[in-house]
Amino acid sequence: MRAVRVDRFGGPEVLVAREVPEPEVGPGTVEIAVEAANVMYLEVLVRSGWGRDFFPVIPPYVPGTGVAGTVARVGAGVDPSWTGARVVADTGEGDDGGPQLPVGGYAERAVVPAADLVRIPEGVDPRHALALLHDGPTALALARTAEYGPGRTVLVAAATGGAGSLSVQLARRAGARVIAAARGGAKLDLARSLGAHETVDYSLPGWTDRVLELTGGTGVDTALDGAGSSLGEAAFTTVAEGGRFIGYGSAGGRFAEIEPARAREHKVRAFGLFDISEGTEGRAAALKEALELLRSGDLRPHIGLTLPLEQAEEAHRALEERRVLGKVLLVP
Repeated sequence: MRAVRVDRFGGPEVLVAREVPEPEVGPGTVEIAVEAANVMYLEVLVRSGWGRDFFPVIPPYVPGTGVAGTVARVGAGVDPSWTGARVVADTGEGDDGGPQLPVGGYAERAVVPAADLVRIPEGVDPRHALALLHDGPTALALARTAEYGPGRTVLVAAATGGAGSLSVQLARRAGARVIAAARGGAKLDLARSLGAHETVDYSLPGWTDRVLELTGGTGVDTALDGAGSSLGEAAFTTVAEGGRFIGYGSAGGRFAEIEPARAREHKVRAFGLFDISEGTEGRAAALKEALELLRSGDLRPHIGLTLPLEQAEEAHRALEERRVLGKVLLVP
């Protein structure tokens, strides 16, 4: 089968499509004929050699964090009725309690635990379902932590990213006033089309002053930071006293660093990625909730780039260069 393999850490050029052995379907697992594979910025970072203490990936490996497709084979102990089902599922490897390694998705076939399968609702495009695989539960967890509602103002930084674009919609749907921050006119146009009331270009000097101006000088009730680094730290300064700052992204190369003492001084509750709540029923239930919102038309992911496996290099370059509006997918 065809798959994209990384034989050494490096730039996007190390992503090479080639023939690899067919995967083995063991007990409790299924093989998915892949219709689309998710591409996330985490995979870009890991491919470069970043984060080896957290994600100990060793080349050669096939990158990827999730796929959508049809169950082609089931292993021993798996209900045979899964055969032929259209599903989304995480790929990856890892011990219980540790981070899932972002591997196994950029391929024509993927083997995943049957327990990780989620059926795609009737009438839902598998690519749209895949776009919600990780970002849907994240956006719903952000919504629970942020507590959107009428009378509240929410700043969404990196508002056209996967989780950011969904957060704009969820906050607007809950009755909050949404200020979207992104880079450049095309991304700001997309944010407005998704429901943002106001937009701010954070590539321009004084963008945080503009956010404060839009709130009459008081600041926002909640800032969602999907950018990280200095942009996230700047977003923190726009939060009103008694507000919330939620830093969940590291597209800038690292998470925003907010000292607890600084948050206490400004009377702001600061949350990191591992502080946001997925709810009592877990991530699978959150994904099903997101897929139902998709089916009903209350949530729509924006897929900005779809490329064949052979162009995985270009997919990573587009993410690195911030050229993509919304999700990136690979198709066999």
